[in-house]
Amino acid sequence: AHRQPSGCEEHAVARSAATKVADQMAIWANISCQGELLEARSADAEAEQREALQQKGYEVIGTHSAVKMCRWTKNSLKGKGQCYKHSFYGISSHQCMEATPSLACANKCTFCWRSHTNPVAMRWVFDEDEPERLVEGMVEAHGRKFVNQVVLSGAAQEKRAAEAAEVRHCALSLVGEPVLYPRVGEFLSQLHARRISTFLVTNGQFPEQLEALPRVTQLYCSIDAPDPEELVRVGRPLFVDAWERLLRSLDALRMHGQRGTRTVCRLTLQKGSLTREAARGYAKLVRRAAPDFVEAKGVTPVPQFAKYGMSLADTVPTHSEVREFAALLQEELANVELEGDAAPVDGYALAAEHRHSNAVLLARSPFWRVPGCHERWRTWIDFEAFFDSLDKPEFEAETAKLQYSAETPEWALWGAAEAGLDPEDVPRMSSRPRPDDYVNMASRSPRVRPREASLL
Repeated sequence: AHRQPSGCEEHAVARSAATKVADQMAIWANISCQGELLEARSADAEAEQREALQQKGYEVIGTHSAVKMCRWTKNSLKGKGQCYKHSFYGISSHQCMEATPSLACANKCTFCWRSHTNPVAMRWVFDEDEPERLVEGMVEAHGRKFVNQVVLSGAAQEKRAAEAAEVRHCALSLVGEPVLYPRVGEFLSQLHARRISTFLVTNGQFPEQLEALPRVTQLYCSIDAPDPEELVRVGRPLFVDAWERLLRSLDALRMHGQRGTRTVCRLTLQKGSLTREAARGYAKLVRRAAPDFVEAKGVTPVPQFAKYGMSLADTVPTHSEVREFAALLQEELANVELEGDAAPVDGYALAAEHRHSNAVLLARSPFWRVPGCHERWRTWIDFEAFFDSLDKPEFEAETAKLQYSAETPEWALWGAAEAGLDPEDVPRMSSRPRPDDYVNMASRSPRVRPREASLL
């Protein structure tokens, strides 16, 4: 019988692969991994970088943080659609602030939608701004600079403009690595004290900081590749032991899930990697982390594709292709053999989708299904119940997160005619619609669901 490699053997292979490309990673980073990277930057360098970020629409807060207008916040204010986190989890996009307490990152991913404007670092080399002042600055800048510009233009819906005056959600996925900020726990507490939900995304390169992270509303770990070699090619990590760090981060994600935090593995998919072999590699990593949810999301077109010789046609998958891969991933998740001390978990099933974000959600089954109904899910969040549970020890059990869940609406479910578009919104028409053969959301009548229209 074929013997599965042990965890130690896997780590040895990963270390060997990473060592071979260490020099190449340093070149990719455009700085020395042992030199400038670990030293404090000069005042001139910081000023130059701040100006570059501001030119791209960032509002830099303090010395190491930022907030920026998300296009989905703008669209939602106008009633032209909300982001996938609305469809999957129930946030209100016009009340969501996209921010980061750490602009610095340890990766230079080829698909980074922030175009590598931010600094890179392998440890904290910056000042430590006060968490309370950061949150105050972010909320103030978000309202003053971003929400107000839409409201004052006259394009915002009156009801949503009034609601947007209060920030209810914070997507800590703007840029950089949020867990790198040494006072991230205090920062999260400041957000929670304002009853602002926290969706924190880590790239899996700082496992110790991830392990020590306090409870958040939902915790993500990005899995950018199914194997060590692909991680180096696509993620371009600065750390030589990047794969080992990712594996340890997935273990930390599993630990947080067992302690009552909602967890997610996010897969950023490029067109050339939608193979069964890749699905099998991703499935092994997902099983190791045992998250509540898996987001399979097509890569977003970014300016640096041309720099790396990547064409849109060969890189960006259609929603149909992402759907097909998600179904393939579901199969491989059912087939993968658990190794080491990994405890068995539920299976995973296709739960929801958001066509405009090119994203599909897989959820643990039957854990997140509505009891007694195979076709219904409860992936949404009851945010008030979450905040009421924050300081209660009994909510640190794995099943406690079900107590602040809510049922997913039919229009967001996998296979729904709306493909994740809330019937209250009218989709924004693009001058260059993406090629796809799955569904044309703009063709349906706004505010009337197809099955309701058939009854009129």
